[in-house]
Amino acid sequence: MWLPSRYPDIRIEGENYLPIPLYRHFASFLSIFKLLVIGVIIIGKDPFALLGMQAPGIWEWGQGNKIYACMMVFFLSNMIENQLMSTGAFEITLNDVPVWSKLESGHLPSMQQLVQILDNEMKMNVHMNTRPHHS
Repeated sequence: MWLPSRYPDIRIEGENYLPIPLYRHFASFLSIFKLLVIGVIIIGKDPFALLGMQAPGIWEWGQGNKIYACMMVFFLSNMIENQLMSTGAFEITLNDVPVWSKLESGHLPSMQQLVQILDNEMKMNVHMNTRPHHS
């Protein structure tokens, strides 16, 4: 991200914020289950017959269209996994002081808000550093 030259000492870092453990575990389970379902589709063994059930129509369709069925399982499960693993975090800290949190505010700052936040923080830091220290 480009910032005006009046912010020469700003360091920008990114990191991942992990979702709650329940979501992580469910996403891991879904990832393994996805591979199992794709494997069963490719092999063609009817798992419903093993359970004494009649195969649903989508299973029959999947057996006739294995490539499409595998792609559908893969992409749909990946979409769900990504949603489970995404926190939407956009956190800004300046000199180890939090100045913006998307997790708390619920939205991203506009560029004007971001520049104003950085201006205020930089001014406050300059003001704090120029105050006389009493020893």
